[in-house]
Amino acid sequence: MSTRVQKLAKRLPAVAEGVSVDAALISSFPNRLYLSGMKSSAGFVLVTREQSYCLVDFRYYEAACKVVTDCEVVLLERLQDTLGQLIRKHRLNGILLENQGISLSEAKRLERIFAENGARAVEDPTLDCLLWHLREIKSPEEIRKIRAAQEITEAAFTHVLGKIREGVSEQDLALELEFYMRKQGAQGVAFDLIVVAGTKGSLCHGAPDSHQVQKGDFITMDIGALLDGYHSDMTRTVALGKVTPEQEKVYEIVLQAQQEAISKVKAGVSCGEIDKAARDIIYGAGYEGYFGHSTGHSVGLEIHEEPHFSIGTETLLCPGMVMTVEPGIYLPGKFGVRIEDMVAVTEDGCENLTKAPKELIVL
Repeated sequence: MSTRVQKLAKRLPAVAEGVSVDAALISSFPNRLYLSGMKSSAGFVLVTREQSYCLVDFRYYEAACKVVTDCEVVLLERLQDTLGQLIRKHRLNGILLENQGISLSEAKRLERIFAENGARAVEDPTLDCLLWHLREIKSPEEIRKIRAAQEITEAAFTHVLGKIREGVSEQDLALELEFYMRKQGAQGVAFDLIVVAGTKGSLCHGAPDSHQVQKGDFITMDIGALLDGYHSDMTRTVALGKVTPEQEKVYEIVLQAQQEAISKVKAGVSCGEIDKAARDIIYGAGYEGYFGHSTGHSVGLEIHEEPHFSIGTETLLCPGMVMTVEPGIYLPGKFGVRIEDMVAVTEDGCENLTKAPKELIVL
């Protein structure tokens, strides 16, 4: 089987922006990690049609020599010297750069180095698209890592249920979740955890603070662990003490929307169709205008990857994609509900990687 760098090399276009393309230079952390397997705060991966290189400085050189197998590891002392040598060695003309994963100052620096050595930078979205298409299909090993991160996430969720009581703050619950995940082996949290209670639940990306949980509150927890470079993502909404008929009704609508969307997930279905399946139920129940985000997104080395379950998205699902399904209803001044699972797309359906219960939990 071709390695990831070999796959990228084979997909390099002949021409982009009117320039003949010979190579790609990758600088963003997730894409460097994806191609080389090396975790470092700085460095580059240079992929030419003949050979690939992992460029790291002294801090990471020894580790890279042990970890990186599909690229030649090169000690990066002065970027202009090292890159210049490789450009001249392979007689590179056009070199693709990332579009989103690079700063303007870095792009200008690389442009200058390329020009000094007879090459040109190609800065359109070509390389981003190539990498997105490679990364959107997860290997069995990648799915195993995501599943392992999710198992830690669910264990933390079960643990924190025993800590929810009247008067506890959102911030304390978020800290308890993070501490538990790290104790279970997580490198950290997958993102800034969301724990919001009561009227704050209508803030779909609200931040936990000193706000205290009260009896009768819905508590929404959007949580995930980071393990071996891969992220998990799950949301559950629980209640403390009691629920009103309106809370119960909204919860059941969101649950029905989520289950309907999951039932539609399979290879060949467009991402927009999955979003529509959830949105039709929520809008049909009279809550149009109270579900303002997409129904889900891909997850992997980053918490948000392509593609997304959003309105009108024509991207077709393929086996190996890992997607979240997370509809919600948010009522300002009242409460919010979101339920989120991660699923791995298969030929005839999907595997739900999330095992935590979804029936309404009243603590």
